[in-house]
Amino acid sequence: MNPLNYQSVSRKPTPVLSVGKTYPPYKGWLRLCIIVCLSFLLLAGCSVNPSVGKTLRIANEPAFPPFEFLGTDGKSQGFSLDLMNAIAAAANFKVDFISVPFDGIIPALQAKTIDAAISSITITEERSKTVSFSRPYFKAGLAIAIRTDNQDITNFDSLKNKRIAVQIGTTGAKKAQDIPGAKIRSFDSAPLALQELANRNVDAVINDAPVTIYAINTGNLKGLKVVEQLLTEEYYGIATPKNSENLALINNGLDKVLQNGTYAQIYRKWFKADPPSLPTKSPFEKEAGSATSIFSSFGVIWRSFPTLLQGALVTLQLTVFSVVLGLVGGSLIGIVRLSRIPSVRWVARAYVDFFRGTPLLVQIFMIYFGIPAIAQELGFTFSFDRLVAGVVALSLNSAAYIAEIVRAGIQSIEPGQAEASQSLGLSAVQTMRYVIFPQAFRRMIPPLGNEFISLLKDTSLVAVIGFEELFRKGQLIVADNYRAFEIYAAVAVVYLCLTLLSSQAFSRLEAWMNPVKRS
Repeated sequence: MNPLNYQSVSRKPTPVLSVGKTYPPYKGWLRLCIIVCLSFLLLAGCSVNPSVGKTLRIANEPAFPPFEFLGTDGKSQGFSLDLMNAIAAAANFKVDFISVPFDGIIPALQAKTIDAAISSITITEERSKTVSFSRPYFKAGLAIAIRTDNQDITNFDSLKNKRIAVQIGTTGAKKAQDIPGAKIRSFDSAPLALQELANRNVDAVINDAPVTIYAINTGNLKGLKVVEQLLTEEYYGIATPKNSENLALINNGLDKVLQNGTYAQIYRKWFKADPPSLPTKSPFEKEAGSATSIFSSFGVIWRSFPTLLQGALVTLQLTVFSVVLGLVGGSLIGIVRLSRIPSVRWVARAYVDFFRGTPLLVQIFMIYFGIPAIAQELGFTFSFDRLVAGVVALSLNSAAYIAEIVRAGIQSIEPGQAEASQSLGLSAVQTMRYVIFPQAFRRMIPPLGNEFISLLKDTSLVAVIGFEELFRKGQLIVADNYRAFEIYAAVAVVYLCLTLLSSQAFSRLEAWMNPVKRS
């Protein structure tokens, strides 16, 4: 037998594990340490507060001093933020502040893109059907602000038939609807409403009393005063999505800061006074939201369509006026861009670069709010009508784009045609009028159609000055019923119909001006 085979057959396998086998002492101790450590970790995990390390996304609007505003260092600060940080420290969770426009806070809570909101939101019955509120954290009310030289308005009843500025979606906007004959202008923030009053475009502002008094005492708004405070007794609450699990956590932290004196310290820091007593529960805590069905959604859209169509007419009015004026101005600027005089050419270039290089929203603010404010600083009164301001801003912006369309259209015509016209005795103006421009205009129609459609959609930016076009009408409806998806979907459909009709109209115009297709 082969020795190799013999050795392989006779070799005994080494046992992997035998009963009673001893191991080196250090391995046993190592086992014991691992078991003890795992046990301690398990016990520690069972005893840790589950909220520790949890981060809540908290919405606020930093345009509501002294509750929420941007400081000189560019960081958000205010009473609400200090209070929320104290609540988070007391309840052992972290805070991630997110800036959200006030009229978008409740839709964001409904969509659960944020966990809570502390933005001086008044607890009302209608809102309590949509979101859940913490216990009240601030007692407030509405105030009436007027100019110091106004002797006609002395109380709420004297606001009849007056022009009133409000912040959209607030209880002040709701209160203004009860004034007979009042002409209400809605703005995205309280400072814009107060600036409208300072520019003499409205007679009064109805807004939260603490914010109004703070703005008059510390801001740059001169010549304003408060004639009546606390028209209503209201309470602010921290809003969360309906039946949110974070509500109990927030209430727990709020209870602690109210009891340990932290709330009183924060209140004295911002308002130089002792805080009033607050209720322990939301006044509408048991309000239940109504179920949303596809039929109710169609009903909301159907009831909103007449109002949206009114806004659509205003949108078309703005667009047509702005395009016509922009076409006239843009054509002149486009022709000037082709001038042989360098200084004239550079002035036209500077105009185009400025209005194309700055946002249209900034231009609207500069024209409507900035020019009247500068005029008052210079010692004379000047104010813009909203329609005029909107048309001016849109026309100036549109003219810059149309100027480039006109310049490109003119340069697309062969130079030989201008030379032939001049050889026939036509002047430069006659050549441009009868030969060059008619041909160039036909080539300009497609880009002009694009500019018209873009301007049609850009009219939504005029909403920031309180002009109630299509988009602002939708915002006002959402501020009343909190059905954001249905209303904004309807607004989008109306815009889509307007742009499709405009596109078809320009296509027909292009075909009509084409000699080949027309024949």
